Order: sequence, then C-alpha cells, then structure tokens
Amino acid sequence: MADGAEYAAPRAGAAASYEIPSSGTTVDGALLVGLLMAFALIGVAISLGESVRSFVDYPSVLIVLLGSFAVTMVSFSIGEVFSVVPLLLRTMFPPVRDTRRACERALSLAEIARRNGVLALDHVLPQLAREVFLQRAIAMAVDGTPPEKIESVLVTEIEATSERMTRSANVLRRAAEVAPAMGLIGTLIGLVQMLANLKDPNAIGPAMAVALLTTFYGAVLAYMVLAPVAAKVDRNAADERQIQQIYMVAASSIARQENPRQLETLLNTVLPPSQRLDYYS
Repeated sequence: MADGAEYAAPRAGAAASYEIPSSGTTVDGALLVGLLMAFALIGVAISLGESVRSFVDYPSVLIVLLGSFAVTMVSFSIGEVFSVVPLLLRTMFPPVRDTRRACERALSLAEIARRNGVLALDHVLPQLAREVFLQRAIAMAVDGTPPEKIESVLVTEIEATSERMTRSANVLRRAAEVAPAMGLIGTLIGLVQMLANLKDPNAIGPAMAVALLTTFYGAVLAYMVLAPVAAKVDRNAADERQIQQIYMVAASSIARQENPRQLETLLNTVLPPSQRLDYYS
C-alpha cells in the first residue's frame, strides 16, 4: 500500500477516523541558497580587491532603489505594488506544494465520505484550516451544493488566484526592467557631475563612483533578485493552480458520491509513474 494510505478512513467494522495528511509551510531552499550563493560570490570578489568601501555609495542606492520603486508604481496601482511584499514572504516561506500529498489528501477525504457519508466531512473541516481553498471546496460538498456549481465557483477562484499571482510577477518583471535603466540614469548623472568638475580633482572620484556604482546596483537588483524571484512566482502559481484543480476534482467527485477508485484513477493521471497512488490495487 502506498505511503499515506494510513490516512484513509477505516474499513467496515473499524472505528471512524477523520485524520488526513497534514499540510504546512516550508522554506524555499533553492531560492534562499541561490540568492546567498550569488551574493556570496560577489562579496568574495569585492573583498579580494583593495577597497571594499569603494563599492558603497548611498546616492547610488537611493537612485536605484527608490527610482525603480517610483517608476514601477507608474505602471501599476499603489495596491498592486505593495501587494508584492507579502507575496515575497510567501515565496520565501511557501505552503507545501506537493502534488502527491495533495492527491493523498483528496483521496482520504473521498474515502471518509464513502465510508461514513458526506456529512462526516464536517468533522474534518477544522483540520483544513491551512488549506483554505480545500476547506471551502469540501464545505460546499458538505452543504449539498451541486457538483456543477462547485466546479463553477472553484474555477472562478482558481482563475482569480492565478491572475493575482501573475499580476504580482509582472510587477517584479517591470521592476527588473526599470532597475538597469535607473542605473544608467545614475551613470549619466555621475558623468555630468564629473565633466562639470574636471578642474577639481577631488570631485572626479565621487562623481565617477556614482556613475559606475549605479549601473552595478541596477544590474544586481534586476538580474540577481527581481527577475529570478518573478520566475519563481510564476512557477509557484503553476504549482498552486494544479493543486487547486486537484482539490476541485476531489470536491466535485465527493459531491457526486462517486467511488474513490474512480478519483484515484483520475488523480494518477497528473502524477508521474513513480509517485502514483495504489490504495485500491
């Protein structure tokens, strides 16, 4: 029997059990390790030079960071820009998006409904507090909502969730486009200041620092942070969409009171052969 089968409802004659595979949050190790390694490599390269202090220039930081933020906000609403902040936290500490685990959870719920009746799932709803979408889907099935209505409501929610995440990814991509441009603007400012003070050797150094460092900061921000995180948001959105579709199919199947064997067959179509469920084999 596959891992996780112990979470299915008991067979005839056994005491009712409403335990299902749990979910939670995790840390995106690939994102964290990738960013740390990238910045560590730059830090090592800088530290091998003669002056680390020469890579620090506060006017350049202001031009790139605040400038990129301001220009990005021109393309979107203030709410859309600030909504990226919680998304970044969710990207760094995402909910567990394991497709097989989601299928196990869906099949366990279907088995409980078959053994003890759909209304028995009312006892399970508190356990689904971390899976708001699944909790809402199962609640509709428990309330006797027609399967067609369940699918209609959940499809709308899936599309809305996907659209919100896509819009947030677009904000990050736009910021990634703007950051190098702000670096170039800072470079032009530094060059103008340098050319205006050629007679003063003491002013050439700071002006050249602004000219070069703004380009450096803009490239780092765009190509090491914003663009990769935007790609990760897109990937997470695709994973979340797939899991939500699994939950929608499960809720619809439960509402139709179908045999869980049919649901298992359907769920196995989205899993690779090595991870397919075999509760009923």
